[in-house]
Amino acid sequence: MRIALAQFNPVVGDIAGNTRKILDLAKAAMADGADILVTPELALTGYPPEDLLLRPHFYHSCNAAMDELLELDGITLVIGHPVRIGTDCFNAATVLRDGNRLGQYHKMLLPNNEVFDECRYFTPGASPLVFPHGDINVGVLICEDIWSVDPASELADAGADLIVVLNASPFHRNKIESRHQVVKYRIEETGLPVAYVNLTGGQDELVFDGASFAMNRQGQCVAQAPSHEEALLCIDYVDGDFSATTRATLPDALESVYRTLVTGVRDYIGKNGFPGVLLGLSGGIDSALTLAIAVDALGADKVHAVMMPSRYTADISVDDSREMVRRLGVKYDEIAIWPMYEAFTAALAPSFAGLAEDTTEENLQARIRGMLLMALSNKTGKLVLTTGNKSEMTTGYCTLYGDMAGGFAVLKDVAKTLVFELSRWRNREVEIIPERIITRPPSAELRPDQTDQDSLPPYEILDAIMQGYMEENRSAEEIIAAGYAEADVRKVVRLLKINEYKRRQAPVGPRITQRSFGKDWRYPITNRFS
Repeated sequence: MRIALAQFNPVVGDIAGNTRKILDLAKAAMADGADILVTPELALTGYPPEDLLLRPHFYHSCNAAMDELLELDGITLVIGHPVRIGTDCFNAATVLRDGNRLGQYHKMLLPNNEVFDECRYFTPGASPLVFPHGDINVGVLICEDIWSVDPASELADAGADLIVVLNASPFHRNKIESRHQVVKYRIEETGLPVAYVNLTGGQDELVFDGASFAMNRQGQCVAQAPSHEEALLCIDYVDGDFSATTRATLPDALESVYRTLVTGVRDYIGKNGFPGVLLGLSGGIDSALTLAIAVDALGADKVHAVMMPSRYTADISVDDSREMVRRLGVKYDEIAIWPMYEAFTAALAPSFAGLAEDTTEENLQARIRGMLLMALSNKTGKLVLTTGNKSEMTTGYCTLYGDMAGGFAVLKDVAKTLVFELSRWRNREVEIIPERIITRPPSAELRPDQTDQDSLPPYEILDAIMQGYMEENRSAEEIIAAGYAEADVRKVVRLLKINEYKRRQAPVGPRITQRSFGKDWRYPITNRFS
């Protein structure tokens, strides 16, 4: 028996388009001799459909699409889709063959943590599904079910010879290794080989990395699809086990993150129909890395970079920006902001009389830049990419309606230390980002001789505190006990708390850690807990 895993990139809500893709994949699988095609979780609708699942007509459209798939002959289809039965809605997998429905499985374990909110929409299933293909019994699970002992054990007890798992498992760092380890545990417990199919592509802040695979009864990976691209992975089940077949090479840790960011930009822009992107270049490393990612995602012809110097912008910042633009070949403009800044300060002078200069004047510069980028966006239809990183989002070292103005925050979940690592990784073969951008001390260049460390702890310290407190839920006391200076810890925690209102107004951005400032961060703005 040959099983084909349909690793593909659906569009949420495009039920007709996703159905066409599934049919095309089924025909390709038949041409390759496959007996069964397995799609990812909720492949028919894309994942996550969120509150589309609250609309009755959504299920009508899904039912019509399932009827269309039912007409395909010559291959067994295992289709991930939502289904409504009475007042209950289920995250389902239905088995179709030659006009017949052979069975339907309802996901038993509904995740309600991190970015997942399935208890809002679905009722948990109550029984396993094993369907026959000749004399081989195939067990079906959906995503979270494989992360716990009971669902797989129930399949073994029900007589399954192998397990297929439909998944919509989003990327975060080290996620691929976690999936492999969990599947090995289930194989050890049940003695059954497992075929694991995953979505690929970007959906708002989530990026699905694909990397579908199969493991034999010994827990050895015998088939591996590539990550971050569509693929049809075929696996042969011979003499009671999966046999070795195609094994793609998976990227290393840094490449995985970089490809996730590229995928997130490509699909957010492409699936939402924007003609291209705009971003402000500063001569700093964040905007440089954002530019490189944008070009890799969309091509130079769809990227427009704008340098907006002030009297505090160093000559080398302008020079380095021009050099990077030359290397990448993107559209480029320079718009000096100082005449506009002087006009604003003159207009505000009567209201500011007697008040000393402070961050107000710095933020005004950032807001002028944001206004210019948004004007260009309105005129051209291109989306503004913001360039701030996770360390800045943590501490509020960013200007609301200034450098935060835009539609997609590429580095929103990328700590500053990781920005440096990714920039060096991108330069490993050809220097795209001028070396001086990477080696210069970071600066917002909003006042004379400014550096980030005038206001913040060194980034290697800040990022470690951020990881402990924000990503790992450790207390300030635990982080201090681990050896970090109390003043630094208290400062970072305080800044994180008082800047929640800013993060609520930040654009969406791709998630690359297990906890980002997105769906998996839901802290109250008004909050006195320390």
